[in-house]
Amino acid sequence: MSNKITAAITAVGGYVPDFVLSNKELQKMVDTNDEWIQSRTGIKERRILKGEGRGVSEMCANAVNELLKKRGIGAEEIDMIIVGTITSDYVFPSASNLICDMVGAKNAWGFDLAAACSGFLYAYATGAQFIETGRYKKVIVVGADKMSSIIDYTDRSTCIIFGDGAAAVLLEPNTEGYGIQDFILRADGSGQKHLFQKAGGSKYPPTRETVEKREHFVYQEGQAVFKAAVKGMADVSEEMLVRNKLTGNDIQWLVPHQANKRIIDATAERMKLAPEKVMMNIEKYGNTTAATLPLLLWDYEKKLKKGDKLIFSSFGGGFTWGAIYTTWAY
Repeated sequence: MSNKITAAITAVGGYVPDFVLSNKELQKMVDTNDEWIQSRTGIKERRILKGEGRGVSEMCANAVNELLKKRGIGAEEIDMIIVGTITSDYVFPSASNLICDMVGAKNAWGFDLAAACSGFLYAYATGAQFIETGRYKKVIVVGADKMSSIIDYTDRSTCIIFGDGAAAVLLEPNTEGYGIQDFILRADGSGQKHLFQKAGGSKYPPTRETVEKREHFVYQEGQAVFKAAVKGMADVSEEMLVRNKLTGNDIQWLVPHQANKRIIDATAERMKLAPEKVMMNIEKYGNTTAATLPLLLWDYEKKLKKGDKLIFSSFGGGFTWGAIYTTWAY
């Protein structure tokens, strides 16, 4: 029993839209096929938030409400809500701002954090600081994206990959040593040219021309991103083990970003991890960007045991990447 406060996850909530977009459906929209998609990515289907005026905050609020119910607490007890997302409802106000209102978190404040697929990791490490300093008792970290809002469904290099979803974790102080043990986060803005959304920001505000040129959609150079992601995720996950004097045998679960099954396999291999220790749900949801890691926890929650050692690992546009070492608290 130490007096050191660590930030432990004490509850998980998640939400995925009802509408299922299967590979079979996609092959009617673009020149691709189920076999090709599955062999290259491991994806069978993804969820899409359909309907006018439905933004990412709606999915987040659903996830947060489930989390509050599971933990048996009221929204007014929440101190802070941090949202990792690149598809906020508006340029402003932030999704966090809207969610506080939607769930009734009257005493909370927060912000959105944009790090693409590493959004949840960045937000998780950030939220932990407010717990570790002793300032706050209950911080909710959400990872969510409505990728269908920025995907070009005539571009077969991107539209097969992405889906929509949201999941949230509650961070609370722990003095028994459970929770976040270590994190390594990285950024390299020179990777921007390989994976970005060109228009819609202050550099290229929306004009008729940007819309006609389809510059408000995700642009990705698959090969360059794949190579950087394999190296980035594997390197940082291995560094985390070395830094904490751990081997693959000590780890119960790898919680890897769900971008591509081949990237996940390469990371597990570098860590010398058996396949059954790797969380995977890419076949059901595709790449939900900032939502992949907390959605894995949501899907695997019943298999997690108190004291389990988890390594979270991610790689995203920008480039951003990192790993977090956590011990499970319940």
